[in-house]
Amino acid sequence: MLKEYQVVIAGAGPVGCWLAGELQLAGISTLVLEQSESIDPQSRALTVHPRTIETFASRGVEKAFLDEGVAIPAGHFGLLDYRLNFRPLESPYPFTLAILQARTTELLQQRACDLGAEIRRGHKVQSFTETDSTVTVAVQGPNGPYSVDTEYLVGCDGVRSTVRNCAGIPFPGTDATVYGWLGDVILDSPPDDVAINKWTSAGAIAVVKLPGERHRLVGISPDDVRTDRPGAFTLEELRAKTVAIMGTDYGMHSPSWLSRYNNTARQAQAYRKGRILLAGDAAHQHMPAGGVGLNVGIQDAMNLGWKLAATINGWAPAGLLDSYHAERHPVGQNLLEHTQAQTLLMSVFTNECRDLRSLLQKLILENPALEISLVKRLTGLSVAYPSAGPAHALVGQRVPNLMFQRSSEGMFQKLHNGRYVMLDLRADTALSSPLSGDDLGPHASACVDMHLTALTPEAPAPWAGLTAMLVRPDGYLAWASEDHETAALKAELAKIGSATFAPVSASITAEVR
Repeated sequence: MLKEYQVVIAGAGPVGCWLAGELQLAGISTLVLEQSESIDPQSRALTVHPRTIETFASRGVEKAFLDEGVAIPAGHFGLLDYRLNFRPLESPYPFTLAILQARTTELLQQRACDLGAEIRRGHKVQSFTETDSTVTVAVQGPNGPYSVDTEYLVGCDGVRSTVRNCAGIPFPGTDATVYGWLGDVILDSPPDDVAINKWTSAGAIAVVKLPGERHRLVGISPDDVRTDRPGAFTLEELRAKTVAIMGTDYGMHSPSWLSRYNNTARQAQAYRKGRILLAGDAAHQHMPAGGVGLNVGIQDAMNLGWKLAATINGWAPAGLLDSYHAERHPVGQNLLEHTQAQTLLMSVFTNECRDLRSLLQKLILENPALEISLVKRLTGLSVAYPSAGPAHALVGQRVPNLMFQRSSEGMFQKLHNGRYVMLDLRADTALSSPLSGDDLGPHASACVDMHLTALTPEAPAPWAGLTAMLVRPDGYLAWASEDHETAALKAELAKIGSATFAPVSASITAEVR
């Protein structure tokens, strides 16, 4: 059956819009269905981390975020008094950006539309039925119910995901034991720094400068450690809690948003079930500590997009789509682990927790490697997808923005097409026969951008010795070699090519359980 859309995505938040853009970039017709009629102006997510900025840069869409976001070169872990220093990160973007989720959604929605995706707002996914070859999605639109046939359905529809629930995918975890609060307000006497935080026996708070005239105040007080949800959050309560912790209300007034959040922690048991996939909050729910949630969702979409496109376009090897769960589920587990650990550090207002916080802070100050490890964990730069078999030690690592001789283009720019990138790095040596895309086999030519080049002398040590590399569309290393002999390199490429670009049958691959 010819389907009008090859993929339907439920949810037009940042994750759904980024995934739609990735699919369209690969030539996959995509429909996004969103129950809200307009983008929600209230922005729970605020922080864009370095790895996400790198991801945007690898598609050439980072400029608006850099222009509009407030750069913050430090971040917190559990609201410790010492703020982790992002400046030593080996990234062009050693900072977070404070930018409202509404604006992030707007920018990513525009990209998806520019690439040809159709986004229907005011259209809610109600249910679906699935066969071996088709998903029929039942939709409630402004003019009544209708259905759409598609090859795959992706739930990017939040923690209460209709897609996940209809698929019967378990969402195990723990219920809320802490309720935090937040307010976006104008401060007549704001703090000098763009971001500050403080923990006392009276509560914990962070104050962050937003784009424009407002600040966000977010925190937890001792009376918020509870299992029943408090009532509506008010400006008077925000003022009282802020004064109790900071000794001032900073002259707050004119709130544009007042809300509460909690530490409910759940993760989908499977990110794929047949022709149904999950990404973002539909796959994982957690305490919003450190502002990591949106970023993990974007990385889910970045990992899934090219794999789903390769499967539909017919050149994916067996098991590629299942590797989405295999690679991203552990990332979700780590997300829940460190956000729940931070919840404890922020919300236990006892002398014992004060001593624990003091000890942890001393360890961070005394051990720079520990600080960098925490920073990389928060920013997404620690994520890697190691090879299951024998491979170069760098395989599975994020490829940094390597620079090349006689070129102003870095690695991120070479990824703009959303394809594999093959680099023969021996351009500064005498070559009788450079490598070519054909060395990867007959199915690679439409999937790989080939470059003959050489790294600059400033290339970081782990990468400087490479003579050739194959980079995945999501910016992680698929293969690398330090061999200088063309014949040996071609033999290696033939092997990696047959495993990477071999087409699969039209039948659906095994369900992830």
